[in-house]
Amino acid sequence: HGVNTFSPEGRIFQIEYAIEAIKLGSTSLGIQTSEGVLIAAEKRLQSSLLDPQSVNKILEIDSHIGAVMSGMVADARILIEHARTESQNHRFTYNEPMRVESCTLATCDLSLRFGESGGKKKLLSRPFGVSLLIAGVDEEGPQLWQTDPSGTYTKYDAQAIGAGAEAAQGVFVEQYHKSMTIKDAEKLALTILLQVMEDTLSHQNVEVAVVKSDTRKLHIYSPAEIKAIIDREHITTAH
Repeated sequence: HGVNTFSPEGRIFQIEYAIEAIKLGSTSLGIQTSEGVLIAAEKRLQSSLLDPQSVNKILEIDSHIGAVMSGMVADARILIEHARTESQNHRFTYNEPMRVESCTLATCDLSLRFGESGGKKKLLSRPFGVSLLIAGVDEEGPQLWQTDPSGTYTKYDAQAIGAGAEAAQGVFVEQYHKSMTIKDAEKLALTILLQVMEDTLSHQNVEVAVVKSDTRKLHIYSPAEIKAIIDREHITTAH
């Protein structure tokens, strides 16, 4: 089969395989609250000699939108770069920030265009092996969207992707409630990462960011701020 060809059973296997690739990726999660949206991710540091600051799982798309990835980081970069361009073009053309859903749609449009040839742009010959959680605040309030390699995008109150996604979703079903504050979300996010991560959780191997409803600005936490949450909520392996 070609990458774009349906099987006799009506499936496109390359997309299914790409979705499987995401399940090998590090765990990322997002939580939407009335105060804003929080995203967090595990950083897999392959070596003690590696600089933790050089591994980035959370990236800024625009001042009011951030994204966290699970899967192939290089693939995510292509999608994020496209989203950034679309967002800047929107600001330039309409003199307003892009809506979070429109931004998500723009990344999904690109994820569908694999296996195409012709034109100036060289496109990937396979689906993107990455899933994104896109968090932002616009006039419709705080939002959390998920994209996947099939180009589908869905809105969630709380969602997890990557290796620990199933376990994390189980915790969300039990513990998430719409009246959560950002402080509650910080605690829940780090508690879940503590449970699903292979390594011991520390302020060096997790990333957290928030887009607050009042400021509508993405803020990526520094390791010191993450350490403060771990200490404040007593999030340690000893239960």
